[in-house]
Amino acid sequence: MKTAIYSMIALAGITLFAACGNTQKPAANDPHAGHNHAPGEGHDHGTEKSVAAVSIKDDKLNAVYQHYIHLTTALVKGDMAEAKIAASAIELGGKGLSNGSALTALAAKIAAATDLEVQRTIFSDLSNDFIARVKAAGLNSGEVYVEYCPMALNDKGASWLSNQKDIKNPYFGDSMLTCGEVKETIK
Repeated sequence: MKTAIYSMIALAGITLFAACGNTQKPAANDPHAGHNHAPGEGHDHGTEKSVAAVSIKDDKLNAVYQHYIHLTTALVKGDMAEAKIAASAIELGGKGLSNGSALTALAAKIAAATDLEVQRTIFSDLSNDFIARVKAAGLNSGEVYVEYCPMALNDKGASWLSNQKDIKNPYFGDSMLTCGEVKETIK
């Protein structure tokens, strides 16, 4: 009986892993399995190092984009309070961008949200705005990845921007951290 239950749990995990389109397979003996860190990278150090390497041609957008990365990281960690801080910074910085009213309104909604899932839902529209802006502006240096999770928003799917190829899903956080794939690279 126990063997059948364990087999069903393993099969469910494999199915979920495959449904997400993630092809990364953690090593069985790797203590960091599933964390997707490059050798020598810590949990936060890799993000900080990668953020510094990316420079968007539009200086104002580049400044606001750093807050977007902060927001993404907060949502990955499921930190609603930190997400509010980052969203407030996006709202403030977005006022200096051309046609920034939709962006600032979305950021204000994330900052005002009292539920993490609401923040994550609004983040999808905010991400679509950022994706269009970063593509239009172009980069001075680094690479930005358009990442996509088909299971986000009740299987509607949603995208976000990242400075690293490793998937760290802001829509699910720890529950499905590596769910998703890189759809496009902006250079």
